[in-house]
Amino acid sequence: MEWSLWTRDLEEEVVPTCSPLGRGFLSAGAKLIESLADDDFRKNFPRFKPENFEHNKQVFVNINLMAARKGCTPSQLALAWILHQGDDVCPIPGTTKIGNFNENVGSLSVKLTEEDMKELESYTSGDVVKGERHLYMSSTWINSETPPLSSLES
Repeated sequence: MEWSLWTRDLEEEVVPTCSPLGRGFLSAGAKLIESLADDDFRKNFPRFKPENFEHNKQVFVNINLMAARKGCTPSQLALAWILHQGDDVCPIPGTTKIGNFNENVGSLSVKLTEEDMKELESYTSGDVVKGERHLYMSSTWINSETPPLSSLES
């Protein structure tokens, strides 16, 4: 699952198990698409299709501008947003490079005010982000028959 600044639809029930960097978009922005191999599965995601991606690039531009103001990278800002969701939330970004790991750890020192949080969330609120998060939205938790958590409590 993905939970990131631009994928907010699952905050109601699934947040503890989600991906924090938007499949790489919140790290690289438009450069992500240019760097993907021809067979990379992300090229098929609706958010990365040309008809949506041109619009979605503005999300990264805004995040990048705020990151510059905060003295951090866009990745660190996106992870800091997750960290500011509560004491019971811990982002677990996947990485294969020590440099990326070290950068991710740097998100622990990014402090966000309530105003910062509202500004960040405004970049992705409502219908700002164009396209579904992946091809198989019909098979996500939204359409499942899983009973609500409250029915499992004793």
